[in-house]
Amino acid sequence: MKNFVLIGAAGYIAPRHMKAIKETGNNLVAALDPFDSVGILDSFFPNADFFTEFERFDRHIEKLKREGTTIDYVTVCSPNYLHDAHIRFGLRHGADVICEKPIVLNPWNIDALEEIEIETGGSVHNILQ
Repeated sequence: MKNFVLIGAAGYIAPRHMKAIKETGNNLVAALDPFDSVGILDSFFPNADFFTEFERFDRHIEKLKREGTTIDYVTVCSPNYLHDAHIRFGLRHGADVICEKPIVLNPWNIDALEEIEIETGGSVHNILQ
């Protein structure tokens, strides 16, 4: 079983990701969205921690790591302009990243993400649903 966190939990596509995580026998441990999506989140993962502020979410992920919980994947379903920052967040926390298209808005940002992949050993997986 792999542990996931999801960024952009109240978005249009997020329920599909939650469903896929659940149907593949994996676990969503935490989710972030500035809008309250607990009803959707609770229907798939009632024990997942939910945050509306990135700073608190970041601290929680750090706490999980200190307690020995591995985050295997960060799923990025946030608005397009935030993808780059959220991918970097996932890679720097030692996770592989699954990101909705587009990975970045500016093509020149791809090189930096490739460098971070090499530094961290993580991978970015781009999907279109």
